[in-house]
Amino acid sequence: MGEIMAKKAILSYSGGLDTSVCIPILKEKYGFDNVVTVSVDVGQPEAEVKMAEEKAKKISDKHYTIDAKEEFVQNYIFPLIKANGDYEGYVMGTSIARPLIAKKVAEIAEKENVAAFAHGCTGKGNDQLRFETIFRATGLEVIAPMREMNLTREWEIEYAKDHGIPVTATKDKPWSVDENLWSRSIEGGRLEDPNFIPPEEIYEWTVSPEKAPDTPTLLEIGFENGVPVSLNGKKMKGLDLIRELNKIGGKNGVGRSDLVEDRVLGLKARENYEHPAATILIQSHKDLEQLVLSRMELKFKAMVDAQWSELAYQGLVNEPLYEDLNAFIDKTQERVTGTVQVKLYKGNMIVVARKSPFALYSEDLVSFNSQTINQKDAEGYCKYHGFQARMYQSLKKQK
Repeated sequence: MGEIMAKKAILSYSGGLDTSVCIPILKEKYGFDNVVTVSVDVGQPEAEVKMAEEKAKKISDKHYTIDAKEEFVQNYIFPLIKANGDYEGYVMGTSIARPLIAKKVAEIAEKENVAAFAHGCTGKGNDQLRFETIFRATGLEVIAPMREMNLTREWEIEYAKDHGIPVTATKDKPWSVDENLWSRSIEGGRLEDPNFIPPEEIYEWTVSPEKAPDTPTLLEIGFENGVPVSLNGKKMKGLDLIRELNKIGGKNGVGRSDLVEDRVLGLKARENYEHPAATILIQSHKDLEQLVLSRMELKFKAMVDAQWSELAYQGLVNEPLYEDLNAFIDKTQERVTGTVQVKLYKGNMIVVARKSPFALYSEDLVSFNSQTINQKDAEGYCKYHGFQARMYQSLKKQK
């Protein structure tokens, strides 16, 4: 029985080049007789999910396709919005999805009684960490052929051809694309040169700002307890709202990022992303927080959000601190209810208005035409404001 178990592995499968070549490699190089593949749908194109399923059924021994889109929205994207999730300008689409994918693979692994996990991550990126923090918690062996065999993309393309595995990547256009409901990342090939200007062909969700409509698009986003719930006054499920904002934002050229990112291992990497809905929702949410949270809350939450984003980027969603931070964030979101109006124009997203029943704002008190506050009361405050600085400057002059 032990010998049979030792020959069965489970592979997190996307249908792309890396994970496809893993199947014959696991059999030829690692001695497994059976490879179970699992594809987790977190909002990839339907055609991509179907392609992965059809390909897996041909080259693996058993395949599962898991629909996790609703769970992705409720348990991963919504907490990210509440935390204004952002890592060095990256909205964390790929990183926030990996722990969920790994969790679903681990659930199937227990059902299939496998001896080892496998993934197609390289030894240079972040995804190996995000997958393995979940996989290793099971106590089972983890196999990473790309990392362990030090493989190159060109070698993989040739290996796939030799084994009759169809791949879309070529040596001329070796783009590696990872797409889910929240973002689309594009890397590889000449994009690895930070001084190379990306061709328009790499983008699918967004038009170039130059080709966006000449008329601005106005939207109203409704939030309840920090979560987006409506678009232009119409109540919508999170999944539908995000999809609609991806379409609207993409048509206006909103949501492109081209940045040099610090990976967990210390390597700097040039990354390209598309994320229209994420851009609109996070900026709108952050603006609404500015209206309803106190100055002290905002200052402290900025630190919490940064730490939350660091943990999420690393895939450490099982870290106790991650749970602690979410508890604080959820408490602040009890008042983040209201609407935010935004303007989309030629690649730009601008907040133009906002309102909330919990606004810490008084039009009367702040107005230049109001006498509700006696301005003379501020004189005493002004006398003490900067008191020590004035003493310091006076001492400097005496020297």
